[in-house]
Amino acid sequence: MSAPLVFLPGWGLGRGPLTAVAEALGGQIVDLPGYNGAPLIDDFDAAVYAIAQRLEPGSTLCGWSLGAQLALAVAERAPDRVAKLVLVAGTASFVQRTGWPHAMPPETLAEFAAGVAADPEALLPRFVGGFCRGDAQAKACTRQLLELGRPWPPAATLATGLDWLRDVDLRAAAARIAVPTLLIHGAADPLMPLAAAEALAALIPGAQLSVMADCAHAPFISRPDDFIARLQAFLNDQAPTASR
Repeated sequence: MSAPLVFLPGWGLGRGPLTAVAEALGGQIVDLPGYNGAPLIDDFDAAVYAIAQRLEPGSTLCGWSLGAQLALAVAERAPDRVAKLVLVAGTASFVQRTGWPHAMPPETLAEFAAGVAADPEALLPRFVGGFCRGDAQAKACTRQLLELGRPWPPAATLATGLDWLRDVDLRAAAARIAVPTLLIHGAADPLMPLAAAEALAALIPGAQLSVMADCAHAPFISRPDDFIARLQAFLNDQAPTASR
């Protein structure tokens, strides 16, 4: 592969869920701040800068969930580092805002954050089970993600990520993306609604959306071969499938 392929994990689960896909495609994983021994960075903008500094120029950057938001911000702010962008289960804003209804109500996120702070060992499995709901492989997907996601990151890391999900709005940044972009999204994602992916794809110039039927929030776990094929086609400059 001519350019490095770099994956950014999602909130709470770290690099484990993405390891098999990264290995299959010859990619690497950059841990989010606070995970796997990486220093915690409280400020989202500072985290974006730190991730950008770890990328070789011309990398393909693939982010999942919170990692997709970070990847989007890196591509917008450090365009020399990102030649192609892949957003898996991505959104411009995790919570509802004026003009952005395709998201979680802020009060729901606040309640969840309070629960995580009180008892992450109880809340994280419920969170994973919830975002796998609707997937044709929901039970197996949940079990695999929980196995791959342990041990949980420190409480401060979890809290920082939830603060970012509450505060970050990347709609303006999305409109400034100037690299080829592929969105891969589960049709049944209950956490990042498909409408959010459709709206995000409309914001990014030239972006393509590939929807995976019968998948929820982690399509690379529930349909790994199909996911890899779609991502590989994009890496090889083939038109990605838009089929469901």
